Formats: sequence, C-alpha cells, structure tokens
Amino acid sequence: MSVESVVPLAPRKAALAFIFVTIALDMLALGMIVPVLPKLIEDFLGGDTARAARIFGYFGIVWAAMQFVSMPVMGALSDRFGRRPVILISNFGLGLDYMVMAVAPNLGWLLVGRILSGICAASISTGMAYVADVTPAERRSAAFGMIGVAFGLGFVLGPALGGLLGNVDPRLPFWAAAAFSLANGLYGLLVLPESLPPAARRPFEWRRANPLGSLRLLRSHPELGGLASVSFLASLAHNALPAIFVLYAMYRYDWNASAVGLTLAAVGVTAAVVQGAMVGPLVRKVGERRTLLIGLALGACGFAVYAFAQTGALFLAGIPLVGLSGLAGPAVQSLMSRRVTPSEQGELQGANGALFGISAMIGPGLFTQTFAYSIGGHAPWHFPGAPFLVSCVLFGAALWLAATQSLEPVTARSPG
Repeated sequence: MSVESVVPLAPRKAALAFIFVTIALDMLALGMIVPVLPKLIEDFLGGDTARAARIFGYFGIVWAAMQFVSMPVMGALSDRFGRRPVILISNFGLGLDYMVMAVAPNLGWLLVGRILSGICAASISTGMAYVADVTPAERRSAAFGMIGVAFGLGFVLGPALGGLLGNVDPRLPFWAAAAFSLANGLYGLLVLPESLPPAARRPFEWRRANPLGSLRLLRSHPELGGLASVSFLASLAHNALPAIFVLYAMYRYDWNASAVGLTLAAVGVTAAVVQGAMVGPLVRKVGERRTLLIGLALGACGFAVYAFAQTGALFLAGIPLVGLSGLAGPAVQSLMSRRVTPSEQGELQGANGALFGISAMIGPGLFTQTFAYSIGGHAPWHFPGAPFLVSCVLFGAALWLAATQSLEPVTARSPG
C-alpha cells in the first residue's frame, strides 16, 4: 500500500508545511549558537585562539559521534513507531539541552550540552523520511529542495540573531534557542499528523539500528553505494564552514560576532534561494544527475574562492558559488530515495545520517587542525584559507565520482 493512498492531499500539504517549519526552527536554534559557541570556548581558555580552535574541533567530533550513533536508531524507531513521536521527543530534548548549555559553568558542562544536542538533533533524518513518506517520487527533488530552504532560513535568521544577542550576553542565544525548540515541540503536538501508516511499518531490529548495520542498506543496490559516497564527500567538504569559519573570520578579517552572524545569514539566504527556487525547475529541465554534477562543480569553485580570499569582500564573492552547491543535496537525496521501498525510507535516512555523522566526526578535526597548523609558527606557508582548499579538493573528488556513475532514474525497488 502506498503512502499516497493513505494520506490525502490536503493533510499531506499540511504535514510538509509542519516539517518545513520544524526544521527551520531547529536550524534557527542551532544557528543561533554558531557565532557564540567558539567565542565562549575561547573565553573559557583565556583568549587562546589556536587552542580554542582545537577544543572546538573536539566538541564537533563529539557532537558528530552522537549523530552517528543516534540517527540510525531514530530512523529504525520511526520505521517501527512512526515519525511523529521521534520528532516531538527530539524537539523537547533540544529545548532542555540548550538550557543546560546556557548555564554551563565550565567546558565540561558545555561538552555535556553538545552531547545531548548531538543526540536530539539526529531527528532531522526522521524529518527527511517524513518528506519521502508524503511526497511522490517524481516530486521529491523539489520537496527536498524546500527542506533545504528550511535549513537556509534557519541559518539566515539564526546566526544573525545569535550574533546580535551574543553581543549583549554570550549566554543569551542559548536561552533563545531553548525557547524556540520548546515552542516547536508544542506546535508539533497540536498540528503534526503521522505520515507512516501501520501497514507500512516494520519491526525494530538492532542490526538495522546500529550505525554500521544501517550502512548495509547502502550496499543493497549497486548505485546506492556510489551515491552515498558522493553525498559523504560533499557533506565532509561543507563541514569547513561550521568547523572554522567563526574563528577564521575573526582571525583573518578581524570581524566581530555581528559580522560573522550576518555573513552566515547571507550564506543561508543564498542556500534558501537556490534550493527553493532553482532545484525543481533545473531538475525538470536537465534531470537529477546533471543537477547533481552542476552543484558539485560550483561547490568546488566556491570553496576555492574562500581559500584564496585575502579580504572579507573577496570572501563574500564566493558565497553565491557555494550557495549553488546546494543544488547537489536535493538531487542526490531524491536519487537515493527512489531506490528503496516505503518501509525503508527511515532506515535510508538513518544510514545517510550515519554517513553525515562520520563526515561530521572527521570534519571538525580535519579542518580545525588544518587551520591551527596553517596559522601556527611551524607552518612553512602562513595560509589561513587552507581548510577551504581541502573542501575544494573534496568537492572535486565528489564531482569525479558522480560523473563516473550511471544514474538512470528509477522508482523505488521492490521489497526483498
């Protein structure tokens, strides 16, 4: 039985609207702490920027490890019990977590907050499964693009608002993030319908829920593995911005929290425009595979501009190119979702989440250590943009891999 035959069109539109709002609010809350968390760590360490970069990298690794463990579990739980309870519990959990971070008296408690955040934020993969549940296969690229808009809007308002509040008090963005997350959970209690009917659910199995076990699904179809590798490389490349941008911009361009937040907002605006207005039309015109290739190529160019930008103005010139790399994400998500059954959508998004977790575990260490080395006294060449050059190379590798794949459009494969 298809989801389309169970969920009428009007509730389906209302459900997509909620998922759009809930992801936007989640990203708003996450984005609000981006401009202030590295600075808070730096303050705990007495203003040592290089050491703060390393500690912030470790925090990112721990956060990603929690994502790696939790996303497949949440995906499997949502395949068993439905998407709604997983999403709502996570929203309330994030609200409580930001309150812990708001009152953290030292780095240890701040780390506890990041651990809880990594666990609760893993529900984003369940939201993606929700979208796959209620959207016909031929419209999923556009739907995933709209979810990209939600991400973009969150990061438009989040860093800008977080930067402004952080100039008042570095703890204030955490309290505001908690309020948004709790309000999001209450909103969901009132309006969110379930997307996965009981007939389409399947038993919970630990072999599918553990991170390594969930990756077996990616080997179940010859093209899934290749698409997953492309997605992994692009995700790893994108980790450069959250990993080092705040410290990088303050170090290289002498920007304050407000300037950093507004720049991240510009990145979010670009992503929202690209994924909301360009993905659907471009996929209809040139297909998902070519859209994927275009996005990866522009991403490589954009990060090259970031790497060699000697001034803040030149860095800003790279934002549209990196924003256009957002064409790739919805295209690869849609190509992958077509290759699994409805009852496997949660597992697929959990497996994608596990890959995201792996990339996010590698990324903070890779980029912060590269940055710390490139500005340290032992580097043969003082090159603060080195982390972004690494991202450029990763996008190039993803482009090469995607170009070598034969990705014919298919509908979801049959069970078994």
